[in-house]
Amino acid sequence: MRGVTSTTPQTSTTTADQPARVNLADVTPPVALGPLDGRYRGAVAPLVDHLSEAALNRARIHVEVEWLITLCNGTAAQPGAVVPGAPTLSDAEVGYLRRIPATFGADEIAELAAIERETVHDVKAVEYFIKRRIAAAPEALGETSLPAASELVHFACTSEDINNLSYALMVAGAVREVWLPAATDLGDQLAAMAREHAEVPMLSRTHGQPATPTTMGKEIAVLAHRLRRQLRRVEGAEYLGKLNGATGTFGAHTVAVPGANWPAVSKAFVEHLGLTWNPLTTQIESHDWQAEVYADVARFNRILHNLATDVWTYISLGFFTQVPVAGATGSSTMPHKVNPIRFENAEANLEISCSLLDTLSATLVTSRLQRDLTDSTTQRNIGPAFGHSLLAIDNVRRGLKALNVNAALMAEDLDANWEVLGEPVQSAMRAASVAGVEGMDNPYERLKELTRGQRVDAARMREFVAGLGLPDDVAERLAALTPASYTGVAARLVEDYLA
Repeated sequence: MRGVTSTTPQTSTTTADQPARVNLADVTPPVALGPLDGRYRGAVAPLVDHLSEAALNRARIHVEVEWLITLCNGTAAQPGAVVPGAPTLSDAEVGYLRRIPATFGADEIAELAAIERETVHDVKAVEYFIKRRIAAAPEALGETSLPAASELVHFACTSEDINNLSYALMVAGAVREVWLPAATDLGDQLAAMAREHAEVPMLSRTHGQPATPTTMGKEIAVLAHRLRRQLRRVEGAEYLGKLNGATGTFGAHTVAVPGANWPAVSKAFVEHLGLTWNPLTTQIESHDWQAEVYADVARFNRILHNLATDVWTYISLGFFTQVPVAGATGSSTMPHKVNPIRFENAEANLEISCSLLDTLSATLVTSRLQRDLTDSTTQRNIGPAFGHSLLAIDNVRRGLKALNVNAALMAEDLDANWEVLGEPVQSAMRAASVAGVEGMDNPYERLKELTRGQRVDAARMREFVAGLGLPDDVAERLAALTPASYTGVAARLVEDYLA
C-alpha cells in the first residue's frame, strides 16, 4: 500500500482491470524530483561540489575547524592562543583537523545526517560531528592535546557565524570555479564567431523591418561585448563574512575572554578564509554582497536570453543553418525539421534562473530586526539558481557549435532591399548641400518619396542617383554602393573594440 515505509518499491492498490503501479517515491536509488538532479545532471554536476547540502555541511566543518585552529594557535599577526590555556596545536594536529572536511564523503554525510536527526539542528550536528573526530584523535595521532580543545569547537559562535562564512565560501567557489569558467568560455566562443564573420554582410531589421545593413560578426560582437562586461563585474565581486556573535557585538567573546582584541581576531580569521570582513552586522551578515552578485549574474542571463532569441530568429530567417545531428529527431511527425531546441531550452532555463536570482536578491537584503529565518530557506535555492544558468550556458554553447552562416541567403536578402540605400543617398545630398552644391533641396523627403512603401531595385536607385547632379566623386561612390557593401566600419569595430 502507498505510504508504507519499506526498502522495496511499493505499489498502489490493485483492481481487477488496473495493474499494480510502482510508487516512484520508494524506488532506490532515489528518483530525482527536479530536472537539475535528473535529466540535466550531467550539465550541472560540477555545482554539486559547491552548492549542495553536502557542500554546505562540508563548508561548515571547514569553518569550525579553522576557527578552532585560530583559537588555539592565534593569527598570523598575533600568534599564540587567543583563549588562555588553549593547547598549541602541532602541525600533525592541525593536519588531522583539516582532513576532517577534506575527507567528508558518503559515509560522513550519512553519519552527520544521523546526528542531525537527534539534534534537529544542522549546525549543532556539525559541532558534535567534529567533537567525535577530536575524541578519536588519540587513536590516530597517539599522544595529543586535541581533546583538551574540544570545548573550543563553536566557541562563542552563533549558527550564523558559521553559516554566513560557509555560504560565502560556497558561492565564491561555485562562481570562480564553475560558473565563471563556463560563462567565459561562452564569451570567447562568441568573440571567435564574431571575428570569423566580421565581414559577412547582413540586412538589419529594426522593428522587424529592413534597415541599414550590418555584418553578422558585428551583431555577434555586440552580444559578446555585453556579456563580457557583466563577466568583469562578476569577476570583481566581493564575498563578505562576519564572526561576531549572536547580535554582532562580540558579547560572549568579551565576557569569556575580555583580554582578546576580538574584532581584530575576527577580521584576521575572515580574511584568512579568503573573504572580506564585514565589521557591522546584526546576528546575520547582511547578504548585500549576495544581492550584488546575483544581480550581475541575472543581468548576464538576460543578455544571454537576448542572444538566444536573436539566434532563434536568424535561424527562422535562414541566416543560420543548423547542422543535423546523426540519429536525432527534430519532430515526432515532421521528418524534415531541425528545431532550434538548444536556444529554446536556454531561454526557459535563463528565465527560471533569473526568477530565482531576483527572489534571492530581494529576500536576502531584508531581515526583521536582528534576525529572522527567511534567509535560511532562501539560500538553499542558490544551487538551482546557478544550475539553471549553467544549463542555459551549456545549451547555448552546444547550439552555437551546430550553426553555419548562410552567406548566400543573406546576400539575396540584401539584393532584394535596395531601398535601404535611401539613407546614405540622402545623407550624401545633405553633405553636398552644406558644401554649396545646388539642387540638393529636401533630400530626406525626396528619398522618402522614392523608397517608402515600395521596392527599389539597383537600376532604379542608380538612375535616381545619376539624376541628382552630385559632384562626380560623390556620384561615383554612390553608384558603386550596394546593400552588401553598405556596412560602414562594422568589420573594423569587431577587430578594434571586441576585447
